[in-house]
Amino acid sequence: MLHVLIGAISALVTLATQAAALETRVGAVRVDAMITGLDTPWAIDFLPGDGFLVTERDGDLLHVRNGTANRVEGVPPVRASGQGGLLDVTVPRDFASSRDILLTYAKPQGRGAGTALATARLSTDGTALTNMRVLFESADGGRAGRHFGSRVVEGRDGTLFVTIGDRGEDALAQDLGAHNGKIVRINRDGSVPADNPFVGVAGARPEIWSFGHRNPQGAGLDARGRLWTSEHGARGGDEINLIGKGRNYGWPVISYGRHYSGRKIGEGTARPGLEQPQFYWDPSIAPSGLLVYSGRLWPDWRGDVFVGSLKFDYIGRLDGSPLREAERISGPETERVRDIVEAPDGTIWFISVGQGTVYRISPAG
Repeated sequence: MLHVLIGAISALVTLATQAAALETRVGAVRVDAMITGLDTPWAIDFLPGDGFLVTERDGDLLHVRNGTANRVEGVPPVRASGQGGLLDVTVPRDFASSRDILLTYAKPQGRGAGTALATARLSTDGTALTNMRVLFESADGGRAGRHFGSRVVEGRDGTLFVTIGDRGEDALAQDLGAHNGKIVRINRDGSVPADNPFVGVAGARPEIWSFGHRNPQGAGLDARGRLWTSEHGARGGDEINLIGKGRNYGWPVISYGRHYSGRKIGEGTARPGLEQPQFYWDPSIAPSGLLVYSGRLWPDWRGDVFVGSLKFDYIGRLDGSPLREAERISGPETERVRDIVEAPDGTIWFISVGQGTVYRISPAG
């Protein structure tokens, strides 16, 4: 890892002076590489001041500040296999007082792994995690190496939403006795909120907030505090969903895609009682990170949804009612966009897995 970090620091110094430009409907925007030389980066989030954290799927958490990247010790063991590993990182709103961070990852479970959420305290020098606690782990995650989700989003009320894929067992997305294909909601201490929709329902997991999801790899809140997700379909049928308490999003009963074999999925595209997506793609774009933009630096983008495409190497901007894909922002930098987030100053940051780089979008000039 040391040679990667040294390479990353050197590239940062060079690339930070070599800004590129991307063309958008509001004009050109500036793109700067903030750190490069990363190995399968998955997620980023910001610390107070000028630092940020970035995860690498094989299990490393990096703290970047003032042009220097340091590996953070104390990350929990992960099952880095297939799509699993160290996944999301979120810095909660009370970090300045608690110094807590949140991590989702593929937690080893015997010969398999399950999506898990842990919290830990980041040392004042940013080099170590202490007081590591597992707040949640999916029951019997299975041995498949796919469809872990996995994002963690802090709700306005301080509760935590965690997205979990179906792990390749599609029927379990409809089973309230399993965590597969669900979004769960827990308190910061790992307990179950009393107002969760399935508390007290016989045979149901009380952590479940919504169900019928295939593989939600992007999630974010809008200005009203509503949760949005981007979800992988099969062959077609990638979705943007607005998540509601206790709602069923249909997988695998309904879908706008087909199985990879070409076989029809479920009953078609709609059924009473099952939620419709706010938008869907066919063919699939393999959506990952999702951001609902505040409009701080680009007022024309206020409330727009930004989604990264892993398959077609672009950032999609969606707006309107009904939601539509208004433009595709692309360039050499947008190769396999994994995560996309808004910084406290209103700039937009994204991860290019293909480039092994974290980029920042800011106004040109």
